[in-house]
Amino acid sequence: MKYIGAHVSISGGVENAPLNAHGIGATAFAMFTKNQRQWSAPPLAEESIAAFRANCEKYGYNPELTLPHDTYLINLGQPDAEKRKRSLAAFIDELKRCDALGLVKLNFHPGSHLKEVTLEEDLKLIAASVREAVDTVPNVCAVFENTAGQGTNVGFAFEQIAAMLELTDRPGRVGDTCHTYAAGYDLATPEGYEKTFSEFERLIGFEYLQGMHLNDSKSVLGGRLDRHNSIGKGELGLDFFRRLLADDRFDGIPLILETPDETLWAKEIALLKEFAAEE
Repeated sequence: MKYIGAHVSISGGVENAPLNAHGIGATAFAMFTKNQRQWSAPPLAEESIAAFRANCEKYGYNPELTLPHDTYLINLGQPDAEKRKRSLAAFIDELKRCDALGLVKLNFHPGSHLKEVTLEEDLKLIAASVREAVDTVPNVCAVFENTAGQGTNVGFAFEQIAAMLELTDRPGRVGDTCHTYAAGYDLATPEGYEKTFSEFERLIGFEYLQGMHLNDSKSVLGGRLDRHNSIGKGELGLDFFRRLLADDRFDGIPLILETPDETLWAKEIALLKEFAAEE
């Protein structure tokens, strides 16, 4: 079964995220646990934690179908040791916030080498940071998100994700359709789709896949730009999403919209549910 949702707002408190998800017909959802553009935030209030758990139970959102995302400021591959320590502390705090809410996954962007170390060295720094973090908060899985390869961001090639998984020996992984296409993997054609996911299975394995972001792409194939588009309005096109929603390798995980026009989310979710029903 496919579980489809969007990255919803926590305005007014984290307890509102499941309410917002239910309001657009989502069967899964993503969220931040705090302001994503700040390093720190006050601890979650016990009342908010209790209300969040109650609302998730009310609308049937189990922890496996919720995909929280960490702050954009964190760089676990930061070459400067002191700055990396700050990122690691913030990442551990994010894991603890998830644990307090009863959530079992935290989606994060791996990091950036900033042209100060080699890509290979940066992969090792990221893996060491993740390993320390999940050893500190073992109940929450750190879920790597593949990137588009913009700037000095790492994690755009399946080989890089595979290397970090092997070095870390602890986390899972989330995919992003826009990022994958922008990084140079042809998802738009039937042949490219099969080749891409055969390569994913060979290098990583679907057992590691903890979720998927469903975004069309403003970037052309291999454009290395992280530019999301609404479903069917970008370079990937509707046939790709119809193909993915009919693929049982993506059953049982959160499939999350991060498309730019949130007024379309309810319609996009309904459309993707139709595609899944054709399976």
